[in-house]
Amino acid sequence: MISKVLVTPFQKFDKAQSLSGVLLLGATVLAVILANTPLAGFYEGLRQSRIVIGIHSFELSKPLILWVNDGLMAIFFFLIGLEIKRELMIGELKSPDKATLPLIAAVGGMVVPVSMYLLLNRNPQASNGWGIPMATDIAFSLAILKLLGKRVPIGLKVFLTAFAIIDDIGAVLVIALFYSSFIDWLKIVYAAIPLSLLFFLAYRNYFPKYFHLLCGIVIWYLFLKSGIHPTIAGVLLAFTVPISQKTDIRTYAGKLCEIADDIRDTRTSDQPILSAEQIEHIDDLEEWTGKVQSPLQHLEHILQNWVAWFIMPVFAFFNAGVVISMTIQPDAGLITSLALSMFFGKSIGVTLFSLAAVRLGLARLPEGVSASQIVGVSLLAGVGFTMSIFIDNLAFADSPRLLESSKIGILAGSLVSGIAGYLVLRNSRGAAEKKRRE
Repeated sequence: MISKVLVTPFQKFDKAQSLSGVLLLGATVLAVILANTPLAGFYEGLRQSRIVIGIHSFELSKPLILWVNDGLMAIFFFLIGLEIKRELMIGELKSPDKATLPLIAAVGGMVVPVSMYLLLNRNPQASNGWGIPMATDIAFSLAILKLLGKRVPIGLKVFLTAFAIIDDIGAVLVIALFYSSFIDWLKIVYAAIPLSLLFFLAYRNYFPKYFHLLCGIVIWYLFLKSGIHPTIAGVLLAFTVPISQKTDIRTYAGKLCEIADDIRDTRTSDQPILSAEQIEHIDDLEEWTGKVQSPLQHLEHILQNWVAWFIMPVFAFFNAGVVISMTIQPDAGLITSLALSMFFGKSIGVTLFSLAAVRLGLARLPEGVSASQIVGVSLLAGVGFTMSIFIDNLAFADSPRLLESSKIGILAGSLVSGIAGYLVLRNSRGAAEKKRRE
């Protein structure tokens, strides 16, 4: 049985990601419309408008689209890092029994699509796109599951989220190892100094948030200039955020009662403002509240909605504007290879590896989940979108033709995967329902 401790935070995450999927779809449609109408000049001008941040002799100038891809997406990856650390330490990936099935499913969902792409691709110039079909978009996938309502058991949503997070780990490693340009190792050494200090502070369970933010900006900048994509800095910084609380909940509850009694006993004045004594009690309450909160959980709570409802839709808006024009002849082979790898590669990989693990006794299906629902959710795994487009920007940055062609392949593969997954799950029955009918 899935505990309420897990379900309640997950339901909040599910709600945020589901709405994000709707916003992502809207941002994508708007971007495609703008890129293929008389407003295309405005859209491209907005993407390429330069924003300069500078203090005295220091200056950082980038087009708006790169501020989104290198800056805002670093926050997105920071949140992914927080989710990965939480899952590894206290979540679904902590227990070997719970982690085995999503881990094996994720391996299948990465190995098979990559292998299929390498087999199907016949263009040597497009060989660098092998990492594109390996990722799953959690927001879009959970949004589709949301449409199915009570047909989908909570265990299936947790399974999808868990293997999608493992997919993200794989994507982060692939970006760091294979999609980084020439590396300036001296700048990495400089970045390692504040990063090591933050890891030491995390080990001591100390989290000075403003100092952490300052170090984070320095580390992000050094990664940006080193040749390793700065989003990797976001993941590493997430692992320096401690998960433990300074104060246990029982001590906090006792202090809360004491402060509440003090506030109640404080003499009230006729003025519509607080007295100095009341302000002191409230400050004391805020201090104790800060001590009882897990820094990791608190940051994840703050960033979740910002990332889901703002950063991801903004990224989609600036990156999904595929130009459908005769002036740039699309690479049909690349489009087909990507779409097939995302649709067939993901579904075959996740299904085959998952059901084989269950048959061999290495793992078991989540409670109330049937084999047919695993097939349905494996089809949804082919919805790559956000991470796929992000890797696409790195793989084909120097080739506008391949960049636009791969975006068409990503959109086609994601669309077909989403529709097929929805239809299969709509007509499938969970294990619990099957038992009731037998």
